[in-house]
Amino acid sequence: MENKLEEDDDHEPGPVPPLRLDRFGFLKPEISPEGLTKSRSAFEYDREERRVRKWRKMIGVGGSDWKHYIRRKPHVVKRRIRKGIPDCLRGLVWQLISGSRDLLLMNPGVYEQLVIYETSASELDIIRDISRTFPSHVFFQQRHGPGQRSLYNVLKAYSVFDREVGYVQGMGFLAGLLLLYMSEEDAFWLLVALLKGAVHAPMEGLYQVGLPLVQQYLFQFDQLVKEHLPKLGEHFTREMINPSMYASQWFITVFSYSFPFHLALRIWDVFLYEGVRIVFKVGLALLKYCHDDLIKLPFEKLIHALRNFPDDAMNPDTLLPLAYSTKVSRGLEETRQEYEKKNGREGQSPESEKQLE
Repeated sequence: MENKLEEDDDHEPGPVPPLRLDRFGFLKPEISPEGLTKSRSAFEYDREERRVRKWRKMIGVGGSDWKHYIRRKPHVVKRRIRKGIPDCLRGLVWQLISGSRDLLLMNPGVYEQLVIYETSASELDIIRDISRTFPSHVFFQQRHGPGQRSLYNVLKAYSVFDREVGYVQGMGFLAGLLLLYMSEEDAFWLLVALLKGAVHAPMEGLYQVGLPLVQQYLFQFDQLVKEHLPKLGEHFTREMINPSMYASQWFITVFSYSFPFHLALRIWDVFLYEGVRIVFKVGLALLKYCHDDLIKLPFEKLIHALRNFPDDAMNPDTLLPLAYSTKVSRGLEETRQEYEKKNGREGQSPESEKQLE
């Protein structure tokens, strides 16, 4: 494969000491969060094995039974996905629920063509940003190593596949997350499925010039905060806080940039199945959970708190049920129409309605 990462490098790495890694492959901090340090009990292992057996039966060998099962029992699929996809099956299930497996099968050889034979105007930008993507994960740590090469290939291929979008820095976190669970080619087609809208609303507007979809989502989120948390909304207005100061990365990277990895994975499980609604739901749930603390803070401390939520707020078993109970479909539709009317685009973007499906 074409390799733009081959560069002269005077630095020769010395012996690497043993790394202390968490179960996802990230370097462990000296003092790890309580939830990641405690060992899993025999009961938890047994429960996980039972979950894996249920999932294997549901999806069939290589996903052969998936479409049949989801047609017969969509409520069971939704419930199980919200509980979390078993990590050993996550890569396969993500491909099945996103529609990327079908794209891969319909386009044999396309990824290889894009990587080997095409050139991209974004290649230097991609190389510059590679080391900034999950720098504490063992797969991406080695300069020019297999992880960084794979990430480069996927991002370069997408920038050629969709030259209008090209490459934007936040896309690296999407591709990086996917590469931890699947091959380069599989990750590429899942990225295509997300940005082009194979199942849900296309995400490409998050990365186009001017970030038009980011602007829309931030407007919608601001309105939802005022509707669901009116006192906090008033406080934000008084302190001149708006979602662009803390929530842009939530949408651009679907929480993969700064959230604890175990929580980000659970959100991604639901995001790939239910769409962008879960980003709004989780954002509102976070603000709701921290409401009583946030409402007391002045501007500077408020900005810091909104970018550094406490560990207890990041517990998936606490945060996600709160998010699932938050109803946003009607509010999203109303605020979408309001945004389009405000920006003179009323009735011109039927694709955006898919976000409510």
